[in-house]
Amino acid sequence: MPQTLDAAAVRTWCSLALDALGRDREEIDAINVYPVADGDTGTNLYLTVESAVQAVEAVFDAHATGTSVPDLPDAVRAMAHGALIGARGNSGTILAQLLRGMAEVLGEDGAGTGAGGGAAEDGGDHLARALRRAAQLAREAVAHPVEGTILTVAAAAADAAARTAGDGAGGAGDGAGGDGAAYGSDAAVHAAYAGARVALDATPGQLAVLGRAGVVDAGGRGLLAVLAALVEAVTGDAPARVAPGARPHDLPAVVESCDTDDSSPGPAFEVIYLLEADDAGIDRLRRRLDALGDSLVVVGGDGLWNVHVHVDDAGAAVEAGVEAGRPYRIRITHFGAAVGHQRERAQRAVVAVVPGEGLAGLCAEAGATTVLARPGEPPASGELVEAIRRAHAHEVVLLPNDAELRHTAAAAAEQARAEGIRVALIPTRAAVQGIAALAVHEPDRRFDEDVVAMTSAAGATRYAELAVAERQSWTMAGICQAGDLLGLIDGDVAVIGTELAATAESVLDRMLSAGGELVTLVLGEDVPDTLADRLERYVRDGHLAVDTVVYRGGRQSVPLLIGVE
Repeated sequence: MPQTLDAAAVRTWCSLALDALGRDREEIDAINVYPVADGDTGTNLYLTVESAVQAVEAVFDAHATGTSVPDLPDAVRAMAHGALIGARGNSGTILAQLLRGMAEVLGEDGAGTGAGGGAAEDGGDHLARALRRAAQLAREAVAHPVEGTILTVAAAAADAAARTAGDGAGGAGDGAGGDGAAYGSDAAVHAAYAGARVALDATPGQLAVLGRAGVVDAGGRGLLAVLAALVEAVTGDAPARVAPGARPHDLPAVVESCDTDDSSPGPAFEVIYLLEADDAGIDRLRRRLDALGDSLVVVGGDGLWNVHVHVDDAGAAVEAGVEAGRPYRIRITHFGAAVGHQRERAQRAVVAVVPGEGLAGLCAEAGATTVLARPGEPPASGELVEAIRRAHAHEVVLLPNDAELRHTAAAAAEQARAEGIRVALIPTRAAVQGIAALAVHEPDRRFDEDVVAMTSAAGATRYAELAVAERQSWTMAGICQAGDLLGLIDGDVAVIGTELAATAESVLDRMLSAGGELVTLVLGEDVPDTLADRLERYVRDGHLAVDTVVYRGGRQSVPLLIGVE
């Protein structure tokens, strides 16, 4: 029996969409050939919708102790926000924008078909407008839209729903009651699904890479699953399941290639981050990132954005975000080699937790999949598991780079092993130890030998950091006052000072008294280059045989990290 599209229906829709993508994600991954054949579109869509589900459930939980229930605007806005902050990959980012567009219309005050009285407009009209706005926003978010993709499928769904609403189908013309509005919604969602399915079947004839592979667009196939869930949530009828890889037999031959030269290897990295920025900053960011790479999608609004781009220079992509605003939850993935139309699982990969954007770019360029640990926000085990999956390898070396993460990393490693991935956890306690381990990583070596070499390099690296004392307290070096600089060596306070350069020199003296061959300095965002120059001279003058390397760590919890190998 048809029902009104209210908060409960949105909750059901999200749950059904997650179930559908959970069933189909491996098959959708298998047909993922565009824009990069990295075999993760189904997984990315699943993770995006999972975040939307969590946000909607949080809204319902907030009302659980009272007598009220969420209204439609609350539910759809939570759904869109959850998808935005959890969006993964190219298709997941576009899906988040589609949901945002629907939320703009469905969340309008006084409009819609929610429970509680008469409808301000026919349910079919309302859904048709929501789908139209969704398709419009998604296309605007993509720097260079290409036909034969999820954008085409979304537009076809919106067009079909609009034709149904325009014909007055559903018998809800009087707009006076919930039943008529529900029937209008029923017709609109059926039409949208049917239109999307026809458009999906046509995608191999629109995009050359799909035609050569004999598959439909993976992102469009995922969207079809989400629309099927909407049909079931609104009408109670589940459309027949579609085989994700099926290609219709009556497709015309591909007669023209797509705009993208898919024969080239393409950029090496996928960079994704959330960004707090104003509209002017976003305009500059789009221009900068468009010049750096491709597959650029920037979605969101009202000061919060999700940025997705494929580039060769991951560090530059992150720096562009820093110039535009405040980036966080930065994820950088090395694509690796692709064979045929699907990315092969690599034999070995490294996953590293890093404390700043600069080190994220550095480690990614060295081939590692990175997880950013923001000050005061350590990653959860689920984030580490997801990074291990993104690494897409049979064998993974996990570098937590923080003593406080040892239990979290162990839990993530155990879960990944249960999924059939061979994981070695090297208990690195600082980022400089992780850098040392990554420097000797050789993927062509036997796994055990590589792990031993990386563990040895990390263990041979003493680490230190300069931090600012938050309060008066007792330390191994004496009593410190709030605002004092603390020089911690291997986790213990060894030096208390008031000036950054002098305190750093004292720490270096202590660390190099036992010998050393290489000093690594990682500078925080606000530390001037003159400090690095001074410390390099200090090391060179006192220890002729010791080399120094300097990295920019970006926004990190402490102003200076030091490593001595």
